[in-house]
Amino acid sequence: MGSDTTTKLKLAIEEYDKESAETLAKQAMSEGLNPIEVINDLISVISRIGDDFGKGELFLPDLIGAADALQGAMPVLEEEIAKKGLKREKVGSVVIGTVFGDIHNIGKDMVGTLLMAEGFDVHDLGINVTADTFIGAVKEQNPDILAMSSLLTTTAYEQEKVIKELDKSGLRSHIKVIVGGGAITDDFAQKIGADGYEPTAVEAVKLAKRLLKEG
Repeated sequence: MGSDTTTKLKLAIEEYDKESAETLAKQAMSEGLNPIEVINDLISVISRIGDDFGKGELFLPDLIGAADALQGAMPVLEEEIAKKGLKREKVGSVVIGTVFGDIHNIGKDMVGTLLMAEGFDVHDLGINVTADTFIGAVKEQNPDILAMSSLLTTTAYEQEKVIKELDKSGLRSHIKVIVGGGAITDDFAQKIGADGYEPTAVEAVKLAKRLLKEG
């Protein structure tokens, strides 16, 4: 884009500076820059960081820091898109949350941020989310994917509870379910009837895109 503000904003993401990212995003909007073009620039940064993480050239704190900084900028840019009535191309929609009894959010936030950056419409329910809340959100949002996180072994089976409730509600065949978190394994995901599992945020985004293509 050639904007000095955009260059600084990209640097804020690279330096994991959330406060500066938010401030610079606001400055970019006050300068009349196109929020969609700014987001696309930031996607290039976060994608490169994700690729470097996948290659082992960067580490988990780097990915967490970049995702956190991006979270500072994205709400500002998304708000401007809505205000101007612009349309950002969406690849799909996701409802995401950490299951009931679990208050860990770092992994969930990383996945949600990276999904948003890749063009997904993300509805984040937060932490300690009950099965009823998940089901209500699926009914209301009609997402392509439901993503659930659980770090604790004591709460892992809440994911299975939600999947069973999807079955009872007649919603299961209309949605893909992905699971993750420290307590989850591929075998566990298959056992509870999820459509997929990946151990990292970067791979979880690739999984979501792959499931969309499969239909």
